[in-house]
Amino acid sequence: MDMLGNLGESLSNSIKKLAGMSVIDKKTVKEVVKDIQRALIQSDVNVKLVFKLSKRIEDRALNEKPPKGITAREYVITIIYEEMVNLLGGSEPAKLEITEKPFKILFLGLQGSGKTTTIGKLCKYLIKKGYNPAVVCTDTWRPAAYEQLRQLTDELDISLYGDPENKDALDLAKKGLEKFKNQRIIIFDTAGRHKQESDLIEEMNKLDNVINPSESILVVDGTIGQIAGEQAKAFSEATDIGSIIISKLDGSGKGGGALSAVAETGAPIKFIGTGEKIDDFEVFDPERFISRLLGMGDIQSLVERAEENIDEDVAQKTMNNMMSGKFTLVDMRNQFDMMNKMGPMQQVMSMIPGLGNKVPKEFTKMTEDKIETFKIIMSSMTQEEMENPKMIKQSRARRIARGSGVEEKDIKELLKYYNNSKRAMKGIGKRGGFGGGNINRIINQMRR
Repeated sequence: MDMLGNLGESLSNSIKKLAGMSVIDKKTVKEVVKDIQRALIQSDVNVKLVFKLSKRIEDRALNEKPPKGITAREYVITIIYEEMVNLLGGSEPAKLEITEKPFKILFLGLQGSGKTTTIGKLCKYLIKKGYNPAVVCTDTWRPAAYEQLRQLTDELDISLYGDPENKDALDLAKKGLEKFKNQRIIIFDTAGRHKQESDLIEEMNKLDNVINPSESILVVDGTIGQIAGEQAKAFSEATDIGSIIISKLDGSGKGGGALSAVAETGAPIKFIGTGEKIDDFEVFDPERFISRLLGMGDIQSLVERAEENIDEDVAQKTMNNMMSGKFTLVDMRNQFDMMNKMGPMQQVMSMIPGLGNKVPKEFTKMTEDKIETFKIIMSSMTQEEMENPKMIKQSRARRIARGSGVEEKDIKELLKYYNNSKRAMKGIGKRGGFGGGNINRIINQMRR
């Protein structure tokens, strides 16, 4: 499921409704505000916070005059965007600044928060940035903790220190610190606490004396909703160098509650985990996040992800063909390759202005096994067939099925998926979405 699934869809629908209205009057504004209220409350955002936000949107929409060159409809959409960004802590993203050497990161989290998995994700992120982090396991409570970390670090080809026989967390921290003293970044995993925030703080204080961390990071489970705010508040009051990573923001109905509750405490959210895969992890930027949630796209994130993972010329040509309707099986194979490298296609497509949460369902139904089957089928086609799929009739389908070791019905399924995707993308390209790119232009214009 895409990031905060239903919330994004509901908010995007509210914006689309507003964009389609010819008259923007008090009744229209109140109707849209009610839609936004409903969407946020259903996503577990605090009711008082929701009403405070909606009152602000309504007051501004009814009383402020649009700047020159911007219509009333466009300005109301911009107000919604700005106030939603404010709800999540304002426009400036909190960054992880790697300063001293070694830069020591102390990870904390309640049991089940996804702390160890998140360490793997942060390591992968740091590797992409050119760093080579090392990890120290001080978790002496959970028997499989060291083994889980070993699997993660082996996969990433980075160094790990730990000793499952040693039950002294402070001793493990000291030895790990000594072993990796020449490393640029050292990440310390700790035992997850059960329920009390005070337990977390107590462990942090003990390890703090030994490690003297450059940064303490609290991992908060996004599925717990508004309760996340209590953990973040206790943590941020106990340390001046603390930051938050919210995990499991992959469709939970409580994700909006966790994000807004943490942001309200003033604790800096630096990263979010958006899925189960190691690459489902990103810097938390309120502006980009809300832009995607409202269906306005996030070209900057898309470009950054593309630069890290795919051939720029191939990506540009594939995207142009998708939007213009000249989409071929060659483009679809390239699309599958991008999906493998960049993450789920729905996440990627949600970054494109105008598409937002309107990505065709065909994209979300695809399993990795099915994609592999389709790629094998396409490898048995001629270049001519790949560029002109219409020529694939029964005799050609029979030959392709034999060559790829599948049944003819699989060939039909591939062609059906291709035709549905082509039709859907061509339709969106013609409509140009609801003007997400235009809204981004308006926001940028207002800032100037």
